[in-house]
Amino acid sequence: MAESLTDRFIRYAKVNTRSDMYSETFPSTQSQLDFLEVIAGEMEELGLSQVDFDRQRACVTATLPATTEADLPVIGFVAHVDTADFNAENIQPQVHEDYDGQDLVLNEAEGIVMEVAEFPFLKDYVGQTLITSDGTTLLGADDKAGMVGIIGAMEYLLAHPEIEHGKVRIAFVVDEEIGLLGAYRFDVEGFGADFAYTPDSGRVGKIEGETFNAAQVEVWIEGKSVHPGSSKGNAINPLHLGAQIVNDLPKDQVPEKTDGYEGYFMLTQQNGDLGQVHQVFIIRDHDEAKFQEREEIFAQVVDKINSQYKRPRIRYEISDQYKNIKEVLDHHPYVMERALKAYRDCGIEPDIQPFRGGMDGCVFNFKGLPTANIFTGGENLHGQYEFVSAQGLQALQDVIVAIIKG
Repeated sequence: MAESLTDRFIRYAKVNTRSDMYSETFPSTQSQLDFLEVIAGEMEELGLSQVDFDRQRACVTATLPATTEADLPVIGFVAHVDTADFNAENIQPQVHEDYDGQDLVLNEAEGIVMEVAEFPFLKDYVGQTLITSDGTTLLGADDKAGMVGIIGAMEYLLAHPEIEHGKVRIAFVVDEEIGLLGAYRFDVEGFGADFAYTPDSGRVGKIEGETFNAAQVEVWIEGKSVHPGSSKGNAINPLHLGAQIVNDLPKDQVPEKTDGYEGYFMLTQQNGDLGQVHQVFIIRDHDEAKFQEREEIFAQVVDKINSQYKRPRIRYEISDQYKNIKEVLDHHPYVMERALKAYRDCGIEPDIQPFRGGMDGCVFNFKGLPTANIFTGGENLHGQYEFVSAQGLQALQDVIVAIIKG
């Protein structure tokens, strides 16, 4: 008997595949490589062909052969195996059947409750089966749900050879959460797909054909530490300079105060002392011109602070991370059109929004593989209140099958 989507998801979710942005290895954690080895074995057991575990690129690829001689495009589906930078040790998935719309107790002993007042969209899931963590870890629906949707679709189509479809390629990659590192190493040409989809968005219905333009800014601030008793006119506190950078950037242009097409600046890391401070910022905007303007604003803020001292105390490095996929997909409208038809064929109304983030497709698009982003069914991603519904997992499998059928 085939493993249910829920059971497969729970089994995958229990595996700690958290990536590590401070690691100097690739992949960033050994657990991702170990998990890929398991996945490769399972793909062979399912009956997929051309299963390949590429240890150098840290990815697994496989093929669902065509069931017709017709000249059809090769479609790809890609999910990432790593989870976000949140506790992933000893994940204990909880299954809440026939959810009643009330506050959801995740961990009675720890007093961890997902409250409807804080997450009113919980009401949308009345009657569904919700899968959560126990509130002490994330769940990993991003992107274990995506993996399960892809694999479930492959299993379904292998069991129904009467369904005519072209060749399908699938892949599982690493280190998406820490800069799309697996995507950068991925062999797009060898993958051999004409276009692709990443199930890496949120709730059922979400679909994205545009993303942020993204950059990271690394900042180093040099202080001048002097005993507080004699520091007047002499000491330079790098902690204060770091705070000044934050204060001088547009105050309302931060993630917690923006949505839709509004871009932002975000301080993501800071550490240091009176001697020196290290900061990391990210810059995001969908519009290329506004994105470039944001990089200039950051430079102006730092230059203004530096001008107050005899020599520059702040140095920084801006690194572009990825570009808006709309730049590519506008030239390949069939990618979105095929997915939108599949959604509607499955009775799902598409929710087309600009993606306020990035995914592996941000790299694939600019390496010659037009790629759109579809839903995972997950909510509250990257934290202790993350959840996915069993019905959402099924919807994802159904949509992937429908995309393949065309």
